[in-house]
Amino acid sequence: MAVDVSRLVDGERGLVSRRIFIEQDIYQQELEQIFARCWLFLCHESQIPKPGDFFSTYMGEDPVLVMRDSGGKINAFLNICRHRGNRLCLADSGNASSFNCAYHGWTYGNDGSLIAVPNERDAYYGELDQRKWSLIPVAQLDSYKGLIFATFDPAAPSLLDYLGEMTWYLDCFFDRREGGIEVVGGVQKWTIPSNWKLPAENFAGDSYHVSWSHLSAIKTGFAGDFRVSPATEGTVLSPGNGHCVIAIGPEDVSIPPEPTILEYEAQVRAEVTQRLGKRFTRVNPIAATMFPNLSMLRAASSTFRVWHPKGPDKTEVWSWIFADKAAPDHIKDQFRLASIRGFGPSGTFEQDDMDNWQECTQTCRGVVSRKYDLNMQMGLGHERYDDELKAWASDFRLSEANHRRFYSRWAQVMDSNSWQGL
Repeated sequence: MAVDVSRLVDGERGLVSRRIFIEQDIYQQELEQIFARCWLFLCHESQIPKPGDFFSTYMGEDPVLVMRDSGGKINAFLNICRHRGNRLCLADSGNASSFNCAYHGWTYGNDGSLIAVPNERDAYYGELDQRKWSLIPVAQLDSYKGLIFATFDPAAPSLLDYLGEMTWYLDCFFDRREGGIEVVGGVQKWTIPSNWKLPAENFAGDSYHVSWSHLSAIKTGFAGDFRVSPATEGTVLSPGNGHCVIAIGPEDVSIPPEPTILEYEAQVRAEVTQRLGKRFTRVNPIAATMFPNLSMLRAASSTFRVWHPKGPDKTEVWSWIFADKAAPDHIKDQFRLASIRGFGPSGTFEQDDMDNWQECTQTCRGVVSRKYDLNMQMGLGHERYDDELKAWASDFRLSEANHRRFYSRWAQVMDSNSWQGL
């Protein structure tokens, strides 16, 4: 029986029940209502550039294989053999024309078709219709500015409708210059004992913790000028559909204070401003979460990541470093080094965050503790819709307005079986 989560999230009063971070039945409902229906990030096109390239990932807890077939078309399938459900591809990435199941040898082409079955003539008497046992495709597959997304729900809105006004904010991260971005290096993966929503909401709107949780790192000056001298401008923005953005003032600097990076950013500033338009003269987006679990950051780093749920109290983090494709190689390497120092499993800032998210999750186990709501009331009633920014904007740079909208959207999707109702 589905849990009525509308009683657990009160966006108008800024109250959220701690039950949503720890209870197994709510987590199972998330897998069904959110991760089996929403558009989810799979990979970036630069990770599978050639025919035969593939990348293994997850949509919720379902393993998914993204690959270019021999003709160059991108497809995505459940990464399970149709025979007994064994995981088909065990590699994280690579290039292959076919995939052999380790259990019984069923073989699939890189277009998902079943092309060979051992003992098909004698054991199956030639009666197995292989056309009916191809890999199971996602319901919809699409991309935006090189980011590849999919949904298991054939009734879900189109990707562009799902993104809505979030598209411009994604451009601020992934389409600043001609050619967009490319992934630099490989993927970093680590596991944290935290509910997936806590890091997602942190990137969505939590600037409040920075000067407190990250004080030691800030004092080193490593984080960039805007952290050493807190910005007086900025806002948190909610473009709709649960997507959320943190922005600082247009003149505030968030990038790593490396001389070569600062020089590069100064050189491309006019080009970036012209490409992104008038909105970029008002706000500088530095962090964001595309609902439900894709987050990005251009503050002391250049990273985007997926918060893969692995239970109500466990999240597997997959993080990539990115840079403008048109940037010189030495600039890309500088972004790589700065991002590793600041974020990732050994990053100065990331370790602070992981400790907080872990404790926020673990205390939810308490029977008495769970009875008391979380307070997300900062800035309540002090936000407005900005027609130029095409988003709900907070009146002050610190606000929990995005938290309220993120969890309100979460509750809506959890309780609704129809996209029309959303």
